[in-house]
Amino acid sequence: MIPKLSEVSPIQAKYLSFIERLKASGFSGDTNPDYANRVVLSTDNSIYQVLPQGVIFPKNTQDIQLLVQLSNQEEFYDIVLSPRGGGTGTNGQSLTDGLVIDLSKHMNRILEINPEEGWARVEAGVVKDQLNKAIKPHGLFFAPELSTSNRATIGGMINTDASGQGSVMYGKTRDHVLSLKTVLLDGHLLESSPIDDEILANIQSGSNYSAHAHRVVDNIQKSKAQQIKDTFPELNRCLTGYDLAHIRTEDGQFNMNSVLCGSEGTLGFIVEAKVNLLAIPTYAALVNIRYDSFEGSLRHARELLAAKPTSIETVDSKVLGLAKGDIIWNSVSEYFPENTGENIQGINLVEYTGNDEQEVADKIKVLTDKLDALAKQGGSSALGYTIAMGHDSVNKLWTMRKKSVGLLGNAKGEKRPIPFVEDTAVPPENLADYIMEFRAVLDSYNVQYGMFGHVDAGVLHVRPALDLKDESQEPMIREITDKVVALTQKYNGLLWGEHGKGVRSEYAPAFFGELYPSVQQVKGAFDPRNQLNPGKIATPFELGADLLKIDAVPLRGQFDRQIPLQNRDQFQEGMYCNGNGACYNFDPNDAMCPSWKGTRDRRHSPKGRASLMREWLRGMSQQGVDTVEASKNAKDSNFLFSFLPRLKNTLAKRRGDYDFSNEVHDSMMGCLACKSCVGQCPIKVDVPEFRAKFLELYYSRYLRPAKDYLIGSLEFMMPTMAIFPQPYNWLVSRSWVNHFSSKYIGLADNPKLSKLNLKKEMSRRGIRLATPLAIEALSPKDRTRAVIVVQDAFTSYFETELVLDTMETLSRLGFQAYLAPYMPNGKPLHVHGFMKAFNRTARKNLDMLQSLAFYGLPFIGIDPSMTLTYRSEYTKAFSDTRQIPNIQLMQEWLMKKSAHLIKQPLMCDNSTYHLMTHCTEKTNAPASIQDWQKVYSILGLELKVENVGCCGMAGTYGHETANKETSKTIYDLSWKERVTDPGLLGKLVATGYSCRSQAKRFDDVAIPHPVQAILKHLREATVN
Repeated sequence: MIPKLSEVSPIQAKYLSFIERLKASGFSGDTNPDYANRVVLSTDNSIYQVLPQGVIFPKNTQDIQLLVQLSNQEEFYDIVLSPRGGGTGTNGQSLTDGLVIDLSKHMNRILEINPEEGWARVEAGVVKDQLNKAIKPHGLFFAPELSTSNRATIGGMINTDASGQGSVMYGKTRDHVLSLKTVLLDGHLLESSPIDDEILANIQSGSNYSAHAHRVVDNIQKSKAQQIKDTFPELNRCLTGYDLAHIRTEDGQFNMNSVLCGSEGTLGFIVEAKVNLLAIPTYAALVNIRYDSFEGSLRHARELLAAKPTSIETVDSKVLGLAKGDIIWNSVSEYFPENTGENIQGINLVEYTGNDEQEVADKIKVLTDKLDALAKQGGSSALGYTIAMGHDSVNKLWTMRKKSVGLLGNAKGEKRPIPFVEDTAVPPENLADYIMEFRAVLDSYNVQYGMFGHVDAGVLHVRPALDLKDESQEPMIREITDKVVALTQKYNGLLWGEHGKGVRSEYAPAFFGELYPSVQQVKGAFDPRNQLNPGKIATPFELGADLLKIDAVPLRGQFDRQIPLQNRDQFQEGMYCNGNGACYNFDPNDAMCPSWKGTRDRRHSPKGRASLMREWLRGMSQQGVDTVEASKNAKDSNFLFSFLPRLKNTLAKRRGDYDFSNEVHDSMMGCLACKSCVGQCPIKVDVPEFRAKFLELYYSRYLRPAKDYLIGSLEFMMPTMAIFPQPYNWLVSRSWVNHFSSKYIGLADNPKLSKLNLKKEMSRRGIRLATPLAIEALSPKDRTRAVIVVQDAFTSYFETELVLDTMETLSRLGFQAYLAPYMPNGKPLHVHGFMKAFNRTARKNLDMLQSLAFYGLPFIGIDPSMTLTYRSEYTKAFSDTRQIPNIQLMQEWLMKKSAHLIKQPLMCDNSTYHLMTHCTEKTNAPASIQDWQKVYSILGLELKVENVGCCGMAGTYGHETANKETSKTIYDLSWKERVTDPGLLGKLVATGYSCRSQAKRFDDVAIPHPVQAILKHLREATVN
C-alpha cells in the first residue's frame, strides 16, 4: 500500500512523486514503494542495514533510460539511484537510502552465445552459474569463480570486478569483459570496448556525458602516467574500480572498461556485457592436504605455488568444524579419513587441470611424491593427504569451500563471524607473516574468528565474531579495521582483495594517495550531481561530498537490539540470517528455495522472510507487545469472545487500512513449508517454524480463511470419510464443485480418497495391527525381524494401496511388519499456525507411540515429510526429546538390516529406476537418498537419483487457489521435463506423496513409490 502524500515526509513525498512520474512516462517494469520490498532490500551480505525509499525493477534498457532521464529534471536532482544485482556484496555496495534499481528480476536473459569465437552476450541480471549451465554443452565456461556463483549476477561481478578461486590463472572479471553497454546519467547508451585513438577522438568530439568522460579519463592517463605507475602495487588482486593503471591496454588502446569494472554502480547502469569464454579443462584433480597448524598450511603454500597448480585454497579448523555439522559433509567426508586421531588445524586444496590426463596425473604425482618424502623426513606440519580425481569429485570439495562464508555465520551463540575486514590482499610471499600479525590483532581483542582464502593470490577471508546487538562491541569495527588497514599497507597490500569497497570506501583516499583527486574527477565526469550510489569509492571533487564512514552507516545489530531478548529468542529461527543469500540459488534443479524460484520475488525467500520477521518483531516491540505473552494469550483465547475484534480488524484490512503485519502475512503465505531452508541454509534459517509462530499471532487479530480450518481438520476427518469415500469422490469430480471450492473456499483440484478401505484390506490380507498384546506374543527371534510402520493421513487414506504394498514388501523381504494405529500427526496444523491444536495433537500421538515404543521395536514411516516431522516440529515442541520415539525413514531402517537383505534369495532383473526425491527428505536427511540406492543395489536393481528441485506441491500448498499458478511454475522448472520424458516412462519412482500427486495432477502420470517398484520385482520372482 502506498501511503498518502499527506502522511509522509517531504523526502518520501519527492520519491513517491518520482515513482508516479516514472510510471506515467511509459516505464514497463515494476515499481515498489511498499514497506515490505524496502525492508527486504535494506540488507545485503554485509553488517549494514539501510532502508531505501523504494525498489525499482526495470524490464529493459529503455526503462533505465527513462529512469535516468527523469532524474535529470531539476526537481529530481537529488534523487539517489543505486543499481543492484544479486545483493551478495559484503560491504554494502548496493545499499542506499534512495531508490534501489534491481536489474536481476527481469533483465536476466542470455542474448547470444558464439561458441566458435568463444564469447557470450548477456544482460546484467544473468547469474554466473546460469551462464555456465547454458554454455557447458559447448565445452565452455565463464572463468571468474565465486563462492556465490549460484546467485551472483554478471552485472554485479563486473561492478565489483569479482574474482575468487583460480584467479592466478584466470584473472578477475574485467579480464574477461570484451565490451559493455552502460546507460549514463544523461540517458546515453555507452558501448565500450578497447578502441584506438582515432575512434577515441571521434567520441571526445561529442557534447554528451560519454564524450566528457572520455576526455577526462584520457587526460588523466596521459598527464599522470608515471604517478599512476608508482602508486599501485603489483598484485594479482590489483586495485579495481576507476582503475587508472589499466586505462591503456598493452597494445596502447584506450579501454574505458577498466574504469567501469569495479565502479559499483557509481558511474552508470551496466545493462549488458559481452564476455570471453574459455574451454573447460578436460581433466581435473585435487590434492587435499591436512595440517596440524593453520600457519603450517600458509607457509607450505609458498612451496606449493612453485608447482604451478591451477589454484590453491586454504581453510582453517573453524570452518572445517562447521562443515562437519552441515549437509555438505555427506559429500566430502570420504576425503577426511576418520579414526586417525589427527588434530586438523588447516587444509590446502591444491587443484590441477588440463586437457591431457597423463599430464595432470604426472603433476599430481610430483606433488604427492614431495609430500611423501616430507612425511618420511618428519618435522612437517602436513599430516597427510587425499586425492580427488575428475571434475565431479573435485567439485564436491570446491562446493564445501564455497560454503565457507555461510558456514562461518552459523557459529553458536550471540557472537557471530561478520564481514568488515574480510578480503584483504597482500603479495603471496608476505601472506603467512601478514596473517600472523593479523591474528595477533584479533587475539588482542579476545575475539574468535574463522579464516579461509586464496593463498595463491594472497587473499584472506577473515570474519571476527562480534555481537553487534551489544552496543559495547560496536567500537571494535572501527578499531580493528584501522589496525588492519595499517597492517595491510605495511605488507604492500590492499584492504579490498575481491569483494569491492562499498561502505569501506572511506579508506579509498589512503590507497589511491595523491591520485584520489583524479578519481574524483572521473566520478564528476560521469555523475556531476552525485546521484549514482553516492558515498562509495569517490565523490565529485566540485561538490565536496563525503564518503560514507564504516561506523556512521546503520548496522543490523542496531535494529535488532531494539527487540527484547524474549521476543528474539521466541523467533530465533529467523534472527541470525546474515544475508549470505544462499536461498537465491538460481539452479532450478536445486531444492532451495522453491517460492523464490517460482516468483523471483525476494520477499518470497528465506532471507526476505527473515528480514520481514525481524522488522515485524521490532515494530511489535516498539508498540510494547511481548510476543511471548501474546502467543500464550492466543493459545488461551476463546474463539467466540475474540471473534468481534478479529472481524473488526479484518474489515479494516479490506478497507485498505495499513498494517505491516499484512505485508508480512503475504510473504509467509507464499512459503511451501518444504524445509529446504533448514537443510540448505548455512545459518539454518527455519522459515516454516517462525512462519507457524507468526500465523498463530496474526490470526489472533484477524479472521482465518475457511480453507485453513478444512486443512487443519483433514487428518481428523479422513478416517470417517474413508468409510464411505464414494460421496466425497463424486463431489470433488464435479466441475461445479471444484469451481465453487476454488473461488469461495480457496482450495483447488482436491484429491480423491482411495477406493480401498484400509481396515477391511488389513483384515482380508492378514496385516497385523501393532498392539501391546500382538507384540508381546512375538518370540525373541521374531522380534529381531519386527518393525512397526507408522501411518500418516495422506498415504493411509489417499494412497491406501501404497500402505498395503509396503506391508507386503516387508513381509516378502522376511520381516514381521505391524501397522501402528492411525493417529493424526499434526503437520497440517503446524503449517498453518494452529500451534495449540498441533501441540495437543502431537501429545496424543506421542502417547500412542510411546505405549508401543516400550517394547523396543523400531518405527518407520512411509512419507518423508510426515516422518521427518518427528525430528523437527516435534523436537521443537517438546523440551524433553527423550519422549519422542525414533521414527526412521523406511530406507534408513532397511539399510540397518542390509545383512538380512543380502541373505534373501532374490532374483531381480537388474532393472534401472530413476528416483525423484521429496524436498524435505533431500535437504534434511540427505544421507537417506544413498540408502535407497544401496537397498536397490542389494536387491539386484539399479537406482539413479534424478537431480530435480521442488515439485511445487508441498502438502496442501499446491491445492490452495492462491498458490496454484506458482505451484505449476515450480513444477515446470524441473519436474515436468523428467515426468514427461519418454525415455523415463515407467522407470520413475518418487518418495513423496505430494510429489506423486503433483505429477498426476499436471501430467496425468502415475509414479510409484520406490517400495512399489521393489514389490513388482518380488512378485515377478515368486511367479517365476
